[in-house]
Amino acid sequence: MNTIRLKAFAKINLGLDVVRKREDGYHEVRMIMQTIGLYDKLTINRCNHTGVIVKTNLHYLPTDDNNLCYKAAALIKKEYNINQGVSILLEKKIPVAAGMAGGSTDAAATLFGLSRLFDLKLSREKLMELGLKLGADVPYCIMRGTALSEGIGEVLTPLPHFPACHVLIVKPSINVSTKYVYEHLKLNETINHPNIDGIIKGIEQNNLYTAISDFGNILETVTMKDYPIIGTIKEKMLEYGALVSLMSGSGPTVFGLFDDLKAAEKAFYQFKISELSKQVFLTNLYHPVY
Repeated sequence: MNTIRLKAFAKINLGLDVVRKREDGYHEVRMIMQTIGLYDKLTINRCNHTGVIVKTNLHYLPTDDNNLCYKAAALIKKEYNINQGVSILLEKKIPVAAGMAGGSTDAAATLFGLSRLFDLKLSREKLMELGLKLGADVPYCIMRGTALSEGIGEVLTPLPHFPACHVLIVKPSINVSTKYVYEHLKLNETINHPNIDGIIKGIEQNNLYTAISDFGNILETVTMKDYPIIGTIKEKMLEYGALVSLMSGSGPTVFGLFDDLKAAEKAFYQFKISELSKQVFLTNLYHPVY
């Protein structure tokens, strides 16, 4: 095999709680992670040179060792003494810096791709172990599906499939720093924490309406305060028929879940012509088959 083509799927957070800030500066979280059908495309080739070459359709993305695909490929080459080079063509569709693990999922796909390309036969568990060296979200992006994420994001527990629904994604024309959001999160204040266990109970009952009743994202207390447009998008999403609307990760992407496809399609077109949104996608949940 000299070439492999892969899809790197985005994620949303169906619930995000921060338990505490650790002495090392990291935050311990409890999150419900969910893969959706929005994805980037990667084409990875074996090459005659010895290095790593990354090309992308977005001119502003780094293609050197600041790129997570580059880092993932370099990690595999170093760990398994691979001298042959690789070229990676990354076609980005997932919004950048949007709370959807776009970089992490590209890194996860690169790890998987190089394992296949060089016949390393790495297990999913080994790939997740390697992924943690690249970022806390990478192990989940290898696992995918519906999962409870704890610790700093690396402790993962698979959950039953979240009930089927339609997912509308709206990314406004702002970028948010994850580091800034966590640095300004005030856990000592009286704030409402999302009921992660309640969401899990709804998932286990395969009851969409029970699960969404406990949705919440504690990081909204920071991001929505600084960027009111996020709150406006959430309000519009509900006005257009979403059962629930939430910011994903540290933002600024907002998603809405719909049980009615026609309502979701109508909302999609409303946001497409709205000044509130820069990028809009209508998709579904994605559950991998292993």
